[in-house]
Amino acid sequence: MPFNFNMLTLAGDAGAGSASIWPTILMIVVMVAIFYFLLIRPESKKKKAAAEMRSSLKVGDEITTIGGVVGTICAVKEETIVLETGADRVRIEFTKWAISSKGTQQTQESAPAAKEEKDTKAVTDGKKEGKKEGKEKK
Repeated sequence: MPFNFNMLTLAGDAGAGSASIWPTILMIVVMVAIFYFLLIRPESKKKKAAAEMRSSLKVGDEITTIGGVVGTICAVKEETIVLETGADRVRIEFTKWAISSKGTQQTQESAPAAKEEKDTKAVTDGKKEGKKEGKEKK
């Protein structure tokens, strides 16, 4: 009989423990959903957009490769493109997956420099206007 008693005790514990497993399962499902929407889905959208951009390449497009080579497309083949770089007309063949973006990429340093230049010009123009007003008052 002790064997049966132990079996009943274990069965009773399992029944009580099964009610507390649902919050754990729910938490795991919520974590999987969070990972899907924050990590997996955006990455698949980026891959889809990159594949679409690479399939729409045509002769004359200016592109940048993942290695930083900038040039104009001379020929488009099924899996590769021929890129012409610079004024010396050097031609290099790349696979399509090596294309980073269409158009030239601006460095992060050049964008703030252009903004500072505009700000400096606005300040300089403001000082000139102030000097003109000062002369008129005298």
